[in-house]
Amino acid sequence: MILVLGGTTEGRKCVEVLDQGDSQYFYSTRGTLQEVNCIHGKHISGSMTTEDMVQFCKTNAIKLIVDAAHPFASELHATVNSTSNLTGIPVVRYERQYPTLPEQAIACDGYEDAISKMRREGVKKLLALTGVQTIAKLRKFWEETPTVFRILKRDESLEKAEAQGFPKSNVVFYADKSTTELINLTNADAIITKQSGESGGISDKMEAAVSAGVKIFVVNRPEMPREFITVTGKHGLRKMVEKHCPGFFKLRSGFTTGACATAAAKTAMQLLLYGDYSDTVKFALPDGEIMEMPIKTAFIHQGKATAIVVKDAGDDPDVTNGQEIHVTLEFNGTNDIKFIGGSGIGTVTLPGTGLEIGEPAINPVPREMITHELRNLYSGGVDVTISMPNGEEIAKKTFNSRIGIVNGISIIGTTGIVMPFSNEAFLDAIRKQIKVAQAIGVERIVINSGARSERIVKQAYPSLPSQAFIHYGNAIGETIKLAAEMGVKKLTIGIMIGKAVKLAEGHLDTHSHNVTLNREFLYRIAEQCGCSQQTLNKIPTLNMARELWSDIPEHDRRKFLPEIIKLCHRQCSMLIPTCEVEALLISDAGEISYTVK
Repeated sequence: MILVLGGTTEGRKCVEVLDQGDSQYFYSTRGTLQEVNCIHGKHISGSMTTEDMVQFCKTNAIKLIVDAAHPFASELHATVNSTSNLTGIPVVRYERQYPTLPEQAIACDGYEDAISKMRREGVKKLLALTGVQTIAKLRKFWEETPTVFRILKRDESLEKAEAQGFPKSNVVFYADKSTTELINLTNADAIITKQSGESGGISDKMEAAVSAGVKIFVVNRPEMPREFITVTGKHGLRKMVEKHCPGFFKLRSGFTTGACATAAAKTAMQLLLYGDYSDTVKFALPDGEIMEMPIKTAFIHQGKATAIVVKDAGDDPDVTNGQEIHVTLEFNGTNDIKFIGGSGIGTVTLPGTGLEIGEPAINPVPREMITHELRNLYSGGVDVTISMPNGEEIAKKTFNSRIGIVNGISIIGTTGIVMPFSNEAFLDAIRKQIKVAQAIGVERIVINSGARSERIVKQAYPSLPSQAFIHYGNAIGETIKLAAEMGVKKLTIGIMIGKAVKLAEGHLDTHSHNVTLNREFLYRIAEQCGCSQQTLNKIPTLNMARELWSDIPEHDRRKFLPEIIKLCHRQCSMLIPTCEVEALLISDAGEISYTVK
């Protein structure tokens, strides 16, 4: 069981992550005003002492505490830390992302320090954006200097302000005016705010103050206990839950080859510059979230630094899982970062991949991730050689040859994270295949379940290049959605009877783990088509759908099977309504038996 301490934007993000699992958790807030919809979570409210929290954790078998409370909730953080020390329960701190403050911002270590610095700077009128809870802490200042406080538009907030003796006429509300408007309206020559991060709106406050030319005072956030495990986003939280609460999610998430190459590249650069490296390395995902990855080893040889990472794809069906990714760095005497494909990395031979023909198959986002990390350490030029020792052999199990990538695998990933339930790697490959086909002028895309059905549907379109034929596996619905998203105008679906009877019923993922043969559905269709009693008696005894080709009379097949493929066509057309859709039913004998356009 997991206990989340929320009441913040980060708390809501925790709920989004935990609701991806099927297990129950607790979501705790101090008050009852925050509305949060938890699918699997139980919302509790009220403050807890250390004794209360320890007892709660023991009673409810809590295995992990997630502290997603406001960074300035110091008393709560201390209670959580004490609880952890007494129970041994690990604490994950879901931290906000904090932007770099402008140069003119004056950092303050607490409110006494802020008062001292505001006096020294000669502030004549202050706009306080630190919240109603800080009115008492800034009393010494506002009693002697005109001050306007912005607070939440709640009765309880106004009551707290009045209880502190703060004049109601100097209170403004969040919902009424923007920071820029308030600065102009109040004629303030300074603002004070807390270092509350992006979700606390600090960037907007800084921008407004800089634009208005007023002084900026920022109260530094309190330090968190060192024992807390810090994450800065949803992926990091999921990783910690997978580690500390195995089974909370049915499947583990993983890292893309691009993320692995980034971690290895950063480690190699640290080794090259400083002569040392750590067993783990932190790096940024494209969205700015900081992740951490273990390093297998790193070494220097002949002036070049190499770091090795073992790819962990989680529970995603990824052929590169468990493979080593090697990144070697060498200074090149220029100001440029040059990417080189080493052993096992493919080469681009066709347009449409987003890379120039002849370039190594290291995709744009991984290049950006690696460049970001290297530029944070070094401003000069460096050659980045990425390798995978078994890459050329592994590539034979991928779709690379279809998109013109030869002699190796691709370094891919748009998010850095592989989510197992989305089959991200598989869908990314389909997306690339469609892009390549479009880039070489293919007008009709032909999707099919695999190599066998492809050989058959090629008979219908012998003049189409191989790039036009794309395998959807079991992800028919996702493949068609991608085709719609990418503007495909003509789409042919080749399908065999086992998947057709599932698709006809509306199942867009036809994997046997997710949907099985529905004999009742087939019986209703056969009955509606006027099939004989012999066929109606046979359907409830079917073991596999392919028996429909052999175990029902031909005159009934001619009624029944066209209706199945019509239903398939209807399901597909609804997903891509602006496209010319064609559905082909492939027989066990290897023929296209029925076509619907």
